Amino acid sequence: MTVKKILPLVLIALAAIGAAHAETVYVTDNLSLSLRSKPNNSSSIVKSLPSGTPLTVIDGKSKSGFLHVRLENGIEGYIQSSYTKKEPPSSELIETSNKSLKLLQAENMALKAQLKMAKDAITPGTSLEKSLAFERDKLSLELGEIKQAAAGVIQLKNDRDELQERVVNAERELQQLKLENQALKDTTNQDWFLYGGILSFFSVILGFILPKLGWRRKSSWDSF
Repeated sequence: MTVKKILPLVLIALAAIGAAHAETVYVTDNLSLSLRSKPNNSSSIVKSLPSGTPLTVIDGKSKSGFLHVRLENGIEGYIQSSYTKKEPPSSELIETSNKSLKLLQAENMALKAQLKMAKDAITPGTSLEKSLAFERDKLSLELGEIKQAAAGVIQLKNDRDELQERVVNAERELQQLKLENQALKDTTNQDWFLYGGILSFFSVILGFILPKLGWRRKSSWDSF
């Protein structure tokens, strides 16, 4: 047998020996876990692994707590070692997980159908779209009326504040006029008092002068 024929057989034998000694772990009983591109939770997700997925460990000595694993189809990635175990989960748990997955998928399909119905219902020209457009226009009109009313209230408030300011200024002017009027009255009273004093003074002087003038006239008449 030639070397070229022996070499492939040796390689196959070595691969079989390596596969026999490779450790196999299984995804735990969670519904679905993420196989990531790097040994950290912030890296991109390569594939979602359902419960019971067998994984071949390539390197289990990562300090980050992640295992470097390979799927049966050859896809490689990293998964946290705490999410794996060496025995496959029971068929009952796998069946329960699969049922839960199918139920979630059914709910997802139902939600998608409802979303499609809702989108179809509000397409232009449908009765719902016309009703929504009518309600929209009505609300827009009411909003405009509310804005106008609010603007009128603001204008009334401004007018009221301006009127109050005018009243305050008028009261101040009235008080000032009262003070000036009182000061004028006091000044007038002082002037009349002064005039009365002057008149009294002249009256006293005339009281002294007039008798003397009368006596002199009488004496002059007597001399004739």
